[in-house]
Amino acid sequence: VAPANATAEQIKLADESKLKDLKAKNFLFQSIERSILETILERNTASDIWESMRKKYQVSTKVKRAQLQALHKEFEILQVKDNESVSDYFSRTLTIANKMTAHGETMDQTKVVEKVLRSMSEKFNYVVCSIEESNDVTTLTIEELQSSLLVHETRMKPGQIKDEEQALKVSYGRGGGRGRGRNNSRGGRGRGRQQNKDLVEFYRCHKLGHYQSECPTWEEANYAEFDEYDEVLLMAQEKLKEPINSELKDEIWFLDSGCNNHMVGKKDWLFYFDSEFRETVKLGDNSKMPVIGKGNLKLQIEGIVQVITGVYYLPRLKNNLLSIGQLQQKNLTIVFSKNNCKVYHESRGLLMSTEMSANRMYVIHASVITPMCFQATNLDQTQLWHCRYGHLNIK
Repeated sequence: VAPANATAEQIKLADESKLKDLKAKNFLFQSIERSILETILERNTASDIWESMRKKYQVSTKVKRAQLQALHKEFEILQVKDNESVSDYFSRTLTIANKMTAHGETMDQTKVVEKVLRSMSEKFNYVVCSIEESNDVTTLTIEELQSSLLVHETRMKPGQIKDEEQALKVSYGRGGGRGRGRNNSRGGRGRGRQQNKDLVEFYRCHKLGHYQSECPTWEEANYAEFDEYDEVLLMAQEKLKEPINSELKDEIWFLDSGCNNHMVGKKDWLFYFDSEFRETVKLGDNSKMPVIGKGNLKLQIEGIVQVITGVYYLPRLKNNLLSIGQLQQKNLTIVFSKNNCKVYHESRGLLMSTEMSANRMYVIHASVITPMCFQATNLDQTQLWHCRYGHLNIK
């Protein structure tokens, strides 16, 4: 404020200073919460308001250190909650990391990335393995990690990808099975539910009275329907220019994601064989193969013997198939990264690893350990006693 006998220059400087103070107070009032603002309204200048806020909220070094220790503990025990989304977990993690930075802690991106990878739930284990295998964690940014996890989270959600949008579609239509009133086309539930197909026109042949699965002209190789409890087999056969002898052929196994069960074409490989089991497998070209039993087999992979259970026996099958889905049902983790496929066991670690072949297929080379039967002769008891007594008429 200019003095009473101030000159024109002093009055001008005082007015400019007052205007600057009003601007500073305006900025402070906009950034301070209303509940706090009501406690400092009696302060006349921006300097007084700032000094009051500093004394009230600026803590000592000792208090800062104690708060930082509490944040350290909270950061270390961070874990994904049940049904918590990836976005929410990243928000919680980054909030704590930013608080630690505000208290003087150096929080680089690598520390946050490693913490997130360590604390993801079990359902993301194969995703974490894939990220660590295909990326350098020290150069991976938080945004790249969050984007990758969000993509996998979207794929895990049921109903996100419709069957019609898949490149290879497998539909499981049970016909004439359990329940009452199931017709042979849709397998619907309820009593007496029937559909009139007289007015149904199939778009491919433009004929009335049948659906796609009943049309004789429908022979798409990339579309397989699972009807009447048939097994689905989507496979591609590899034709080599050089001839392969039978021993080498027997050691080639294809990892097939479209195959519902492990399948072989040689019965003598299997033990605990169930000869009464019957099933039908439908191929991608709409042809069928009968399943004449199932059993277990032993494979020697990289010097370690692995027991494969629930293997179908198809006499006409020329390739040996390992089902990705059936391996995952045994709590095995399948990790695909770039041109590599690895199969992990939760306690025994890596079981098998293979590179992608030239025609984009994953092939395992494994030796089959065939079961051995030892012969035992059971001598007739009557013949045995004749031999003991030395009866000459019995030879």
